[in-house]
Amino acid sequence: MTSAARRWYVVQTQANGEAKAAQNLLRQGYEIYLPRYLKPRRHARKIDFFAKPLFPRYLFVAIDMATQRWRSIQSTYGVSHLVTNGNEPAAVPAGVLSALKAREDAKGFVKIDARPKFAHGDKVRVRAGVFVDSAGLFDGMEDRDRVAILLDMLGGKVRVHLDADLVAAA
Repeated sequence: MTSAARRWYVVQTQANGEAKAAQNLLRQGYEIYLPRYLKPRRHARKIDFFAKPLFPRYLFVAIDMATQRWRSIQSTYGVSHLVTNGNEPAAVPAGVLSALKAREDAKGFVKIDARPKFAHGDKVRVRAGVFVDSAGLFDGMEDRDRVAILLDMLGGKVRVHLDADLVAAA
């Protein structure tokens, strides 16, 4: 496969089917890139890390449109569909994959900055969990993985501690 004619495209996989789709695409001779990161998991006062896809339900596939039959990707086991623009696959802009790969550590995991980019008093929104869609104010970091936010509840401000990945800018 000549690198000049080869471009990267996005494949949407079935739910939790990234590894299955990747394996089947590799078996068919496609080059794939499935960026992953290490997600912390708390259990019984212990933190361990496990690999998670950086983009759940998506992976990248390299296709040489002149020599490879891309339509077979659509029926690959584990694949939902190839992301298209009309009837043609939508190419990933140049530099996106190299930027992702530049952020990988020695083991191939994309490094994620765990610290939120909030200043004291910034407006935030809870993305999931018991307080989903609640608006609040950032009140600081509790430790490396947890934040404190002030939520408007019960007629006043209530300080709540949440995992950092549950909070986004409002």
